[in-house]
Amino acid sequence: MDIWLTILAALVTGGIGILIGRQTMASIRGKHEKEAEEKAAAILKNAEIQAETIKKERMLEAKEKYLKLKTEFEETTNQKRNLLLQNESKLKQREQQLAQQADQQRNREGELNQQRNELGQQKNSLSQQIEALNKRREDVDRRQQEADRMLADQVAQLEKIAGLSADQAREQLIDTLKAEAESRASSYIKNIVEEAKLTATKEAKKVVIETIQRTATEHAIENCVSVFNIESDDVKGKVIGREGRNIRALEAATGVEIIVDDTPEAIIISGFDPVRREIARLSLHRLVQDGRIHPARIEEIVAKTRKNIEDEIVEIGERTVIDLGIHGLHPELIKMVGRMRFRSSYGQNLLQHSREVAKLCATMAAELGLNAKLAKRAGLLHDIGKVWPEEAELPHAILGMELAKKYKENPEVINAIGAHHDEIEMTSMISPIVQVCDAVSGSRPGARREMMESYIKRLKELEELAGNFPGVTKCYAIQAGRELRIMVDADHVSDERAGVLSYEISQKIEKEMQYPGQIKVTVIREMRAVAYAK
Repeated sequence: MDIWLTILAALVTGGIGILIGRQTMASIRGKHEKEAEEKAAAILKNAEIQAETIKKERMLEAKEKYLKLKTEFEETTNQKRNLLLQNESKLKQREQQLAQQADQQRNREGELNQQRNELGQQKNSLSQQIEALNKRREDVDRRQQEADRMLADQVAQLEKIAGLSADQAREQLIDTLKAEAESRASSYIKNIVEEAKLTATKEAKKVVIETIQRTATEHAIENCVSVFNIESDDVKGKVIGREGRNIRALEAATGVEIIVDDTPEAIIISGFDPVRREIARLSLHRLVQDGRIHPARIEEIVAKTRKNIEDEIVEIGERTVIDLGIHGLHPELIKMVGRMRFRSSYGQNLLQHSREVAKLCATMAAELGLNAKLAKRAGLLHDIGKVWPEEAELPHAILGMELAKKYKENPEVINAIGAHHDEIEMTSMISPIVQVCDAVSGSRPGARREMMESYIKRLKELEELAGNFPGVTKCYAIQAGRELRIMVDADHVSDERAGVLSYEISQKIEKEMQYPGQIKVTVIREMRAVAYAK
């Protein structure tokens, strides 16, 4: 009985479970269907929104494209319209030009016709004039023949009366006129020279004397030998070195000759280049002070000394241009000015000479109312060609002129540099001032030293030049070549000719000889009348 009850309970329980399961499944299925419907509705709604958005975008794109095409069409239309208007304007202008050209052509044709008519009239007039001229020429030829015949008759009568032919009379007349012309020319030249001396010499002397008085310079000259003093002769052995290797190294490094002889407490440095001599002297001084004298140390000291000298050259150049008040000078020219300190001309220091010439030029230019600063600049640079370190075949004046051109100097300064020895033509008023001041500085007593051979040669050339003139019997160069006295034959040279002769000799000396300062030419004509009483 219990078993059946149990079975019945189990069946009832199972049936109830089945019913509950079915109801649960039905509720779950309904829920899923509702969610699916909601999702479908949402998808449809999103699709509608996207469709509406795409539709609006397509409409906007279509409107933009339409506006763009419309704008392009309008621009193209305007361009074509403008082009048509331009073409119409050009056509109108062309029509006007053609009309004007046609009018001009008609005017030209009218003018040509008028000129043609005028030329025809002139041609007829010229033909008439030619006929008249031919008649006049025939008349003139006939009269000329009659005049020639009458002149020949008169000449024959004159020759018969005078007893001379026409050629002889002409020669006598020419000789007389020539003698009279020479006499008048000599007198005229003498008067002009005397008048020029009266007016110009006084003023020139005044300017030169005032210039010299206002410029004070030294009169010392330099040599080609430097003396290095030592405390004792023991140093000479160190300088010479073992088998003379030290002195050979020093000479090779400096390019000068070191003379170690019996002169007490002195070593002589010989060389024509003052820069090398100064390098050798300073190097020797440092070596003696240091005490270590051997070839390697010599080369080191010489190199340092050469560098110091180069720096000193630049410093000297800068100090010189500052002292003279010269501005804007190229650095290379400043360096060359510094090198002048170690150069000499006939024993005269080149820097001192150039400074003196610069001051003289400034003073003289100021006295004459010219540009004193430009004259001072030209005076300082006039011998710049002498310190060019490279070998050159050009004269120093031309070389200096080329250097001034290279470094963009003033054209007047360039001309003054090139013309101060008459190498080129003077084109500026400053050029003769530089030439004169250079001569004044170089011709002062004691300023320069001249070799005896060249001095004697110059005097002989001076006397030979004057002796080649006709009528000169003797000539003497006196006052160290500053004056030339010439004796002439009184029978062959007249008083008037003596004045002309002195002028001709002075001009030939200026053209053919080089000399400092000026040379006075004096022609002496002595007339002696001797008679004997018996």
